Amino acid sequence: MKFFLLTTTQSDESITQSTEQKLNALQRWWHNINWDEIINLIIQKTISIVLLSILFLILHRLSYFLLDRIYHQYSKRYGMNETRLKTIKTLMHNIIQYTLGFFYIYSLLSILGFPIGSLLAGAGIAGLAIGLGAQGFMNDIITGAFIIMEQQIDVGNYIRLPNLSIEGTVISVGLRTLQLKSVDGTIHFVPNRNITVISNTSRANMQVLVDVRVDPTEGIDEIKQVIETVNQKIAEQYHEVIETPPSIFGLVDLGNNNFAIRTIMYVENGQQFKLKQAFLTASIDALTANGYTIPNTPIVAPK
Repeated sequence: MKFFLLTTTQSDESITQSTEQKLNALQRWWHNINWDEIINLIIQKTISIVLLSILFLILHRLSYFLLDRIYHQYSKRYGMNETRLKTIKTLMHNIIQYTLGFFYIYSLLSILGFPIGSLLAGAGIAGLAIGLGAQGFMNDIITGAFIIMEQQIDVGNYIRLPNLSIEGTVISVGLRTLQLKSVDGTIHFVPNRNITVISNTSRANMQVLVDVRVDPTEGIDEIKQVIETVNQKIAEQYHEVIETPPSIFGLVDLGNNNFAIRTIMYVENGQQFKLKQAFLTASIDALTANGYTIPNTPIVAPK
């Protein structure tokens, strides 16, 4: 019994001595801390971060002010399309914001003492993986930026995309997609990376071909005279939008023993469909009224 009590007493004393040693070590570590140096370091870091933030805020405001002023003067001087101007302006704002944000974070981490080299190496590997996955997205952005900056199309233009067999009126030009509205009302959302060729029909006067089907055996010269009279009459009604007066090209072969008298003219863009319908309708009515036959044989496209 005495031996057990002695052993228990020695064990308690050992635990007490170990606890006292740990407390003494903690006290020594606590007293050895240079609090003045730590406080000075915190104050220095805080002041540096505040000054850095103020500097980048000034740069942000100054860059936006200069960019807005430059684009305002540019639009007044060159009369740039407002939609394109806003798109380019937004693009430049984003570029400035991301650039300033990157350098701000880089400077902030440097002030805080983080290993920038190691972080950049890791970010480079992650960026490579993300870049491979987002390659299509970046192609959309780059292609869209060039389409906008090179003024290839504007909102309201009627364009064709031959490689996609799509055509319609442009309703939106974005950095990632192009929106077209077809004649039947269908809205096409086209990723910019899929655009290889743009045929813009809204930048110049458009050619109008009016083919009036006729029976050559009924007299070509007389038929031409009737169509010429109609052309002059309709041209007077639409003289504001007709740039080149209509002229009769002559007899053309449509295939499958079908012939037509072709009239050629140039009109303002956007008026070509309306005028073609007006000239064709008036010519057919005039020929029918004068007793000429309008063939209805199916036209077979040549192989």
